[in-house]
Amino acid sequence: MLFYEPLFLTVFPAVYASYLLATGARARKWMLLVASTLFYLWGEPVFVLVLFASTALDYALSFHLSDPTRLARRRLALAGGIAGNLAILIVYKYADFIAQNLNLALAPLSAQRVPLLHLALPIGVSFVVFEKITYLVDTYRGTSRPAATFTDYCLFVLFFPKLLAGPILKYHEMKDQIAKPPAVEWSDFATGFLRFSRGLGRKLLIADPLGNFVNTVFAADPASLGTGYAWLGLGSFTLQIYFDFAGYSDMAIGLARMLGFSLKENFNSPYVARSMTEFWRRWHISLTTWIRDYLYKPLGGNREGEARTYLNLWICFLLSGLWHGASWNFVLWGAYNGLFLTLDRLFLRDALARCGTLISTGITLFIVMMGWAIFRSDSPAHLTTFVSVLFGASPASHALEIPPEVPCALAVGAAISLLPATPLYPALIRSYEKRVSMRALTATALVLIYVLSTARSVAVPFQPFIYFRF
Repeated sequence: MLFYEPLFLTVFPAVYASYLLATGARARKWMLLVASTLFYLWGEPVFVLVLFASTALDYALSFHLSDPTRLARRRLALAGGIAGNLAILIVYKYADFIAQNLNLALAPLSAQRVPLLHLALPIGVSFVVFEKITYLVDTYRGTSRPAATFTDYCLFVLFFPKLLAGPILKYHEMKDQIAKPPAVEWSDFATGFLRFSRGLGRKLLIADPLGNFVNTVFAADPASLGTGYAWLGLGSFTLQIYFDFAGYSDMAIGLARMLGFSLKENFNSPYVARSMTEFWRRWHISLTTWIRDYLYKPLGGNREGEARTYLNLWICFLLSGLWHGASWNFVLWGAYNGLFLTLDRLFLRDALARCGTLISTGITLFIVMMGWAIFRSDSPAHLTTFVSVLFGASPASHALEIPPEVPCALAVGAAISLLPATPLYPALIRSYEKRVSMRALTATALVLIYVLSTARSVAVPFQPFIYFRF
């Protein structure tokens, strides 16, 4: 069930009204747990059983991860919990990828082919697994205590606003809100609804119109494209993936706020970054911090010399690429980002800092866009030809139909993405904070965006969020 589907927009108000009428934190907790379970059950009726079973295993193991349990037993419990969660990810997400590559490698030997499982990828499985591993590791480290009740831990795992595509949460940051869901105030509803409306607009009015054109460009033979169409398609995807994923984060944060919960931000104007290091501090913040805290630092971080630091960066981003999908283009995309983060530490970040805002932002955005070309291409052959077309290697000029909404979505998306890099942005923020009329105008605009987005969701076939496939 998607947040912008007519079904959700019809059912949620009734659920929300019942939640507001619930008396006491215990009643609110159970309502959220039941609603979250039904929400996920609607789209994943089989996997929800696996999810509950693995959640029960996590909860049982968490009581063996801290003192007074002996260290050897704690380590065994942690290893078992992490292995169990990774097994879910491997079976559902990577089993066929591994089998296909084994079959390819063994083909010259005429060996028997490894059968494929053809399992459907459960929505949000990568996000859920990362959160569950976080709970186990934080309990082992002593950062948090085991959940007070199994109900609390289930609600943390299944909390529906963030369930499908994050942001990735840490139990110790949510435990107080989970244990005692706060009463909803008027400011929670107003702030949350406006934030949800912003996300709805980002997804339906910018990302989806661009997505239709992006699909046309990347489905075509790249050799048949002209350079202009290739750049237009890549620019459209650059904005589509940002507004699609940031739109989901806005909706998740907004829905949670309407329920009285506060979630951390997941994006911070990433396309105004002046280096790749800064870009990754602004893009998918919850994943980047997860990689830093649960992979980069345990590998040694930057504490064991420059060579080890560069190796750790590469390992982290190769795995980050693989996390995004069971395909070699994602591994290549991870290696590409690892390369530029290494170059940042060597010289690139300092060189860009001396170039001024305009040049450094432009160069960083260009590097990011080349990365998105890798990310969106479905094969090395497609990528190689597409990149050559970008730089004018193909004389083809096959005309593609450009829907009239694409230039408008591009212009609005680019303006919103790059506005924080301009001197106008701080003035607008100060005006918003000081003037009631400015806040009223913003709220009115967001309500209008909600109405337009809802109308589009009814009239136009929906497109799933890009990150649902991860």
